[in-house]
Amino acid sequence: MSWYRNTVWFVKGLREYTRSGYESASKHFNPADVEVNVAGRSFLVTGANSGIGKATATEIARRGGTVHLVCRNKERAEVARGEIVTETGNQNIFLHIVDISNPKEIWKFAEKFKNEHKLNVLINNAGCMVNNRELTEDGLEKNFATNTLGTYILTTALLPLLEKEADARVITVSSGGMLVQKLNISDLQSGNGTFDGTMVYAQNKRQQVVLTEQWAKAHKNIHFSVMHPGWADTPAVRSAMPDFYQKMKNSLRTEAQGADTVVWLAVSSEATKLPSGLFFQDRQPVPTHLPLASTHSPPEDEEKLMEVLEEFSQKFKSASSG
Repeated sequence: MSWYRNTVWFVKGLREYTRSGYESASKHFNPADVEVNVAGRSFLVTGANSGIGKATATEIARRGGTVHLVCRNKERAEVARGEIVTETGNQNIFLHIVDISNPKEIWKFAEKFKNEHKLNVLINNAGCMVNNRELTEDGLEKNFATNTLGTYILTTALLPLLEKEADARVITVSSGGMLVQKLNISDLQSGNGTFDGTMVYAQNKRQQVVLTEQWAKAHKNIHFSVMHPGWADTPAVRSAMPDFYQKMKNSLRTEAQGADTVVWLAVSSEATKLPSGLFFQDRQPVPTHLPLASTHSPPEDEEKLMEVLEEFSQKFKSASSG
């Protein structure tokens, strides 16, 4: 059935995920939803020096929010910060250099951040799609380390800070690619069989959907959401999926269009009127499985994913403080 899922997903994508899909959906948006002032609220955006992360940070800064940019590359991040400040006039833009594929680094950052700042909204945007199997210095497969474990550790480490605030939110940028993947807990680091970076990325994005659903059940005071930005023209898409980019470049969404639902989930009061734990596309909750697809997983698999990630997390927390 995988060919069926892939085909249905791609056809659906041609219709909904492109720029024309955004333009069609946006006719039903209420502009007032995002015409808000968020001064005094603190937002943390990972992967914020380019693409959807930077577009999101810029729009939040434009609305007066305090924005913490979490980036891996110091030089590019400093340029991005300067551009955001210049474009928005908002000086409350702070930079933190953290590699989201390095769990010990995330723990050190989170412990320091908790002592120095408040946090209202966490936006997990950083991600990677490595097309050949690479291991980090900790022996972790790089896609898993960044997209899944990094997201898990940063979020769980900052939950105590979020719990202190009213209207706290966590938004994770996933992908419609997850629709072609069933949660696979037997090979989280893609060590078996032929390595396909696109499918590994899609599996990680399925894992992010499961994380969001599980967190929503466990932490009732925080509003969790996960979203698909559509197919946007970003540096990450150009570098990780060059063939796809060449084929689709005239139909791709702008970075701002890709970021629109993230911004809506982060700032609008309408977003939190909907239940926590949902998957969004163009400001609407959408199903997490395609029709007739065998991508549903049993609850015990989802619980096992959380257990394994927590074990990893605690191991690296001990290492970071040792």
